[in-house]
Parts: sequence; C-alpha cells; structure tokens
Amino acid sequence: MENIGKCEKNGIFGNGWRWVKEMSKRTQRKIVDVGMKTKKLGQEDPRRATHSLKVGLTLTIVSLFYYFQTTYDSFGVYAMWAIMTVVVVFEFSVGATIGKGLNRGLATLVAGALGVGAHHLASISGNIGEPIILGVFVFLQAAISTFVRFFPKVKARYDYGLLVFILTFALVSVSGFRLDVYGILDFAHKRLSTIIIGALACAIISIFVCPVWAGEDLHNLVAINMEKLGSFLEGFGEEYFRTSKEDESNNGKPIFQGYKSVLHSKASEETLANFARWEPAHGHFMYRHPWKQYLKVGELTRQCAYRIEALNGYLNSDIQVPPKVLETIKDTYTKISVESGKAMKELALAIKTTTRRPSANSHVENLKIESKNLKSLLNSGIWEETDLLKMMPVATVASLLLDIAICVEDIAESVHELASLAHFKSVDLKLNKENSKLEKCGVVKLPGKIDDCPQVAIAIDG
Repeated sequence: MENIGKCEKNGIFGNGWRWVKEMSKRTQRKIVDVGMKTKKLGQEDPRRATHSLKVGLTLTIVSLFYYFQTTYDSFGVYAMWAIMTVVVVFEFSVGATIGKGLNRGLATLVAGALGVGAHHLASISGNIGEPIILGVFVFLQAAISTFVRFFPKVKARYDYGLLVFILTFALVSVSGFRLDVYGILDFAHKRLSTIIIGALACAIISIFVCPVWAGEDLHNLVAINMEKLGSFLEGFGEEYFRTSKEDESNNGKPIFQGYKSVLHSKASEETLANFARWEPAHGHFMYRHPWKQYLKVGELTRQCAYRIEALNGYLNSDIQVPPKVLETIKDTYTKISVESGKAMKELALAIKTTTRRPSANSHVENLKIESKNLKSLLNSGIWEETDLLKMMPVATVASLLLDIAICVEDIAESVHELASLAHFKSVDLKLNKENSKLEKCGVVKLPGKIDDCPQVAIAIDG
C-alpha cells in the first residue's frame, strides 16, 4: 500500500513538473514572438516609435499643470481635461491631430455658449419648469446632432466635433441646474481653457518634433501605386510570351503582385486627403493644395489596376495560336505593354519629384501609335485560319491592353492637371544634335573637363 501511495505521489508531482516546464517553454516562445512582432512593426515604419515618444512627451508636459501649485490654483481639478485632451486628440499625422484639436476646441466653445444660454432660458421658467426645459433642449440638440453625423461629408471631417458638442452641451446645461450663473460660467471657462491648452500642446509637438505629414504620405502613396502598375506592365509582354512557363510562375515575382495593394487603396487615400486638408503649408505643398486631384488620379489608377487584375489571369495560360500569328502579334503586344509601363513610371516620377517630365508625353504618344497599330492588326484578318476558341484568349488580352492604354492616357491627363494646379516645376533638357557623342561619354563630367561630349543645359521654371 505504501508503494502504491508513493507511486501516486510521484505521478502527481511528475505531471505537475512537466506542466510547469511546458508552461515555461510556452511563455518563452510567446515572449520571443512578441519581441519579433514588435521589431517588425518598428522596422516597417520607424515613425511609429517616434510618435509614441511624442505622445509621452506631450502628456508629461501637460501634466505639469496639475503638479505645480500655481497652475493648480488657477484650474483645480479641471486641469485633468488638458490631459484627457492630449490622450484623445494626439494622432499619428499632423493633419489628424490639428483636425481633432480644432474640432474639440470649436465644439466646446459653441456647445458651452449654447449650454449657458439654455440654462439661462430654463431658469426663467421657474423651479418646476427648469428641468423640463433643460430636458427638452438636451433631447433636441442630441437628436439633431446625431442625425447630422450621418451626412458623409460631415462624418468625414466633423464627426468627432459633433460628439464633443453633444457631450459638452449636456454637461454644461445639466450641471447648471445645481449651480448659479457664475458657477456655470466658471465651469465652461475652465473646461474650454484646459482643452485649448491640451490641443495647442498636441499641435506644437506634432508640427515641430519629427512631423508626420498626411499630405506627403498621400503624395507618395499615389506615386508608388502608379509605379507598381508600371512595373507590371513593363514586364507583362516578356512574361506573357515566355515559352517555358512551367518552370516559374509569376506568383513568385513581386512585380506581378504589387498591383493587388492598389485595388484596396481607396480608403487610405480618402483618409489621408481628409487629414491633409487640415495641415498648414509645408515643403512642396502649399496652402489649399489640390488634394482632391490626388483622389482623382488614385481613382483612375485603381481602374487601371482592375484591368491589370484581369490581364494577370492570362499570364500563365498557354498560347495556342499558330507560330506565324504569334510572331505577328508578339512585337505589338510587347511594345504596347512596355510603353504603358514606361509612361506610368514617368508619371509616377513626375508626381514624386513635383516636376513636369516631357518624357512621359513621348511615351504616351508612342502608346497611342502602338494602340492604332494593334487595332489595325486585329482588323487585318490574321485570325481567319485560326480556331475561334484558341483565338479568344489572345484577343481578350489585346482588348485589355487597349483598355489599359486608354486608362494610361486618362491618368496622364489627370497628372498634367495636377501639375498645373500644384505648380509643378518644368524641367527642359536641351540637347544638341550630337546625341551619339553624349551616349559615348556615359558619365557626367565636371565643367572644364568635357572633351568631346556635348553640354546639357537644364532650365528650371516656376
């Protein structure tokens, strides 16, 4: 019996020890996993770590209003409103922070004034009628303000302000029922003052300490999306006519997968454009910069990406048309895809550098010529001796390429309009007729050391 008892104890202790060891290993794995995810998150965008430090710094500075006796005597416990403002107002970008700060400040000012007015009107009706009148005012403003929030434009820019308006009006008007007029004015004044202090602290730190501009992010996002489509189109012709398609699938090539992120970029672009409207002039971006035009370019880019998604489905398909027809269409298909890709890349570079690039126009003109050639080829009767079912995939690719060419032309027109509205600089390259000598040099030499190479004059206007 004693041996049986010892075995049971050993079994219990053994199972417990194994459970402890297993839990220890799981904890270690989770800690390592969290550490790896944290490192990856910081490496993807180092600005996230900087933003976290900025929030901590702002919160520490605003907390001094509560710590110092002088400021505490002025604001009392209302100083906590400044701290709360920092917590809810400080956002990742400058535009988002300023937008929230202005929404909160203006909503508090207007709601506070209306709340004091509502309290005064309700107090005239006597002790019995006062709570009824206040209840009616609170109900009406809450119902109307909540309904107004459903308007898309209001929701996009002023949703947070309306929430603060509802809260502040209710606080001021309802709390005024137990306070005299001086008490309610003091409450409204201190709440507004501390909110302004918190919002100003957020705006100053956000603008002057490692600023993150939503407008710049939108600018780069639109350019990068166009560049991704350009990379796909440049490589499409060669990949489509590659003979040994079994060896390597396009799914493993990043240039043929980048377009997928463009398909879902609408929400990000609209959010960034909304935040950018709140930002002051900075860098290349002037006051009242044409952010709506970026949305137009982004929308056209997405329409092009949808056609590219359809085109991507034919990359790994077998071309079953006769070799003679294949040789006839190969050159035209490849040229139109390459010219489309080069045009998109030049337009993307024009946006990135905020310059007008004449080379983009030349690629668009070449694209128009190749589109006409493709249409002529389709109408030339080369398909007459080809099986209809075998011909359809190749004809569909031709149709998609023509649609993409039209999209590229629309994008080019939209980018030119953006360049005009945003006052992009003009870059004119004046080359003399000896282009062969320039190509032979291969490198740019310092003035005075050029032997046979012609000079290149770069004139920047605007």
